[in-house]
Amino acid sequence: MCSVRALAVLLLAALPAHAADAPAMAGDAIPQSLTGAPGDPARGRAIVADRRRGLCLLCHSGPFPEERFQGDLAPDLAGAGARWTEGQLRLRIVDARRFNPDSIMPSFYRWDGLTRVAPAFQGKPVLSAEEVEDVVAFLATLRD
Repeated sequence: MCSVRALAVLLLAALPAHAADAPAMAGDAIPQSLTGAPGDPARGRAIVADRRRGLCLLCHSGPFPEERFQGDLAPDLAGAGARWTEGQLRLRIVDARRFNPDSIMPSFYRWDGLTRVAPAFQGKPVLSAEEVEDVVAFLATLRD
């Protein structure tokens, strides 16, 4: 007969390594930093404005006067830091579908259970934990 502890170890061993490391949600937020350290707002701004890296401006607009052709499908990023807490911003970046299953926003720090992912990108998040924290730090500065 198998003990409860042995069964738990077997079940955890069967999960992909990253599944046990999923960020902990609290309501509509991930309150804790993914890295344990604050991000860099300047690096976060660069990621948000980079259409090949962050992809944010494909759908969002924001305070980026140097960037032409900003999106209008999603909320304007101006004032994001006043509308949402850092934890709420983090959840929206990590995986917006965790609080809104109908969201069209990509999951930037989720890599399991996704479909229609190019083979070169399977098993990899779009942004690293550090990059997510950089974007959160930048968006938190947008107060107007």
